[in-house]
Amino acid sequence: MTMPKEQCDALQPLLHQGVTALSLSLSLEQEHSLLDYLSLIQQWNKIHNLTAIRDPKEMVIKHLLDSLSIGALLQGERILDIGSGAGLPGIPLAIAYPEKHFDLLDSSSKRITFLNHAVASLGLKQVKAINSRIEAYQPPVQYDTILARAFGTLAMIWQNSAPLLKRSGQVIAMKGVFPQEEIAELSPEVDVSSQSLSVPLLDSERHIIRLRHKGE
Repeated sequence: MTMPKEQCDALQPLLHQGVTALSLSLSLEQEHSLLDYLSLIQQWNKIHNLTAIRDPKEMVIKHLLDSLSIGALLQGERILDIGSGAGLPGIPLAIAYPEKHFDLLDSSSKRITFLNHAVASLGLKQVKAINSRIEAYQPPVQYDTILARAFGTLAMIWQNSAPLLKRSGQVIAMKGVFPQEEIAELSPEVDVSSQSLSVPLLDSERHIIRLRHKGE
């Protein structure tokens, strides 16, 4: 589904401003695909309640720009988005980085139905939606980068992600305020690094916590 032209015309300058602030070089076609993705969320939201955010401008900032803000941190070719929900951050990143393969993992069959529809509608041939709980998921090949946005505590994220991760891979956990207590709960065998994140037009704290196998 293509976003109505008047809505696209209203949102595209805001999206382009944010993309430019992130130093991303996206084509007009990619920006339109990002807005078409928002349009799909809006349509399905009426029935499936994919997101509590309803205002289109807020969706651009809190869904698209927030997801794209970690693009420069992606590592390798194979990316897994756990607890993908409506496809965040996986689908915006897949639109921006078409050379990488993205798997979107979610336990809800309703959300997977939406993700399959979005992937097909947007022509994202390098994206696959997988209906499974992470505890039961056994990928044929381990991942270079695993993404977690609003999934759980860092200890929970690492416990479930470590078996799916290459020894040289990384987990990127997207958090709001700095999760000091969650970091303290992690095993000393986990290598932890963090950085604050600046999301254009968003006046909220954002942090990235990167988890790796110790010694890698």
